[in-house]
Parts: sequence; structure tokens; C-alpha cells
Amino acid sequence: MDFSAISPVSLIVSLMVASTPILLAAIGELVVEKSGVLNLGVEGMMIFGAITGFIAAVTSGSPLIGFIGGAMGGALLSVLFIILTQYLMANQVASGLGLTMMGLGLSALLGYSYAGIKPPPSPHLNIPGLSDLPVVGPILFGHDMLIYFSIALVAGVWYFLNRTKAGLILRAVGENHDAAHALGYKVIRVRLLAILFGGACAGLGGAYLSLIRVPQWTEGMTAGAGWIALAIVVFGSWKPWRVLIGAYLFGGVTILQLNLQAVGVNIGAAYLSMTPYIITIIVLVIMSADKKRASINAPAMLGRLFHASK
Repeated sequence: MDFSAISPVSLIVSLMVASTPILLAAIGELVVEKSGVLNLGVEGMMIFGAITGFIAAVTSGSPLIGFIGGAMGGALLSVLFIILTQYLMANQVASGLGLTMMGLGLSALLGYSYAGIKPPPSPHLNIPGLSDLPVVGPILFGHDMLIYFSIALVAGVWYFLNRTKAGLILRAVGENHDAAHALGYKVIRVRLLAILFGGACAGLGGAYLSLIRVPQWTEGMTAGAGWIALAIVVFGSWKPWRVLIGAYLFGGVTILQLNLQAVGVNIGAAYLSMTPYIITIIVLVIMSADKKRASINAPAMLGRLFHASK
């Protein structure tokens, strides 16, 4: 085993790429949950965004069109969740699980004829002089634009939730939808927009998977990334910057286990592949041990249905 073969710079760069799809899905779900809605369909929206983005990119020859197509695909699937939970008053947990199963099946159907096709390459940021700097250049100035967008999105969501009137209204709806309704705020409209945003983010994360992380279409390629995004929202205590840290920690563990396999660590590949998910479960169990602490930042109305006639 030659651990010197693992380059710290390459490890960090790969970490950021591996974390981005999960970060995009998690930050979208954070906004959804802040409005008081629990959408367990993130996995389904991600995989559907992966195939719609892939088809859009291959058909148009433009990765930008692909990312837009992925976001639209995720948002389109979230419309079904909106109809079920906000208008037909269906159970949010059951609706989210159904959405995941539908997304997995529909993406497999649409993607059948796209297996083995390579999407158009996505350009990377290249600043003359800066991108060529040792260590700093590859880490800060050598990524695709969506990595920078994901970090900017985290900052934007933080600012929206904490510094704007619209963000305050969304948080109020998530904390007490009856009081918000009594004050004249449109609870259903607020939640509708939040769910669409979450769906678009999940779809964009899926498109990143199929166009950049693994530039090809493979059935079931999300491999539980949507569930990890849901867990990271809890891990981050419903705070944007903590969600970013959680996504990067998971991405780091994922890339580390791949590198350990590459250098021939004498542990079964299956055990190493399980490591990121096991660590995520352990962290969630530790956090949930103190229920009072775990619920400090959780929206009070999370998962509870709202009816205007109440």
C-alpha cells in the first residue's frame, strides 16, 4: 500500500465535485422544510433531473441547456407532490415515498435508449495566472461553474432566510402556519414556491451527476444521494452553512474510501463503499440522542398539513 499515491490537492478537488450534487439537493430541501413541508421525494426528483438534464444536454449539445433541463425536470416532478399534499391533503411522507418510486421508474424508462452515450463536456473556470498556481490554483480556480454556483446558492439561501421579509414569512409559515394565515399570508402559495425551488435544486443536483460527476446515464445512478441530502438537512440543524459542511464531509468520506480502494487497502471494497452511509447514520443517531437539542432548529410545523378552513 502506497499512501503517497494519494494527492491531497486531487483529494480536495474530487471532494468538491462529489459533494456538489448532494449540496444542491440538500439546500433545496432545507428551504422546503423551513416552510413546514417534509418532502421525501428528493431521490426521485434527483434521478429524474439526471435523465431530463442528460437528454436536454445530448439533444442540444449544450451542458447549460442540460442543467436547465435537469432543474425543470425536478421542478416538474415536484408539481405532483404539490397537488397531492397542498391541494388533496395527502400524507406528506407517503406522497414523498411515492414520488421517489415514480422518479426511479420514469427515469429508467426515459433513459433506456441513452445508455452508453457521452454528454457534451462542461467548461471549467480558467483564469490565466491564477488557475496555474500550485495547490491554490486547482482548489480555488479549476472547477466547473456549478461548484461555484452551489456555494453562492448556500450564501443566497442564508441571506434570504435571515435578511429578507420573504424569508421571514417562509420561516413564519414553517413555525406556525395558522398564525401566518391569520396575519394574511398565503400559506399554500409560500409552500408551493418552496417545493418548486426544492424540486429544481434536486433536479439540478441530479443533472450534475449525469453531466459532470459521472458523465453518462446509468439507471439508479443517484445511489441514495437523495436520502443522504435529507439526512444532511437534519445534520446541519436546518442551517445553510452547516448543510454545506455536512455535504462536504460526506463527499470527503466518499472520495477517501475510493482512494483507499485504489491504493489497495486490505479491506473489502463492499465495506469501504458502505462507509459514507454508515458514518451518516452514526452522526444522525448521535444527534437524535438529545431530542431537545435536535429539535431546536426544526420547524414546528414540519410535516403537518394546513387547511385554510381550520
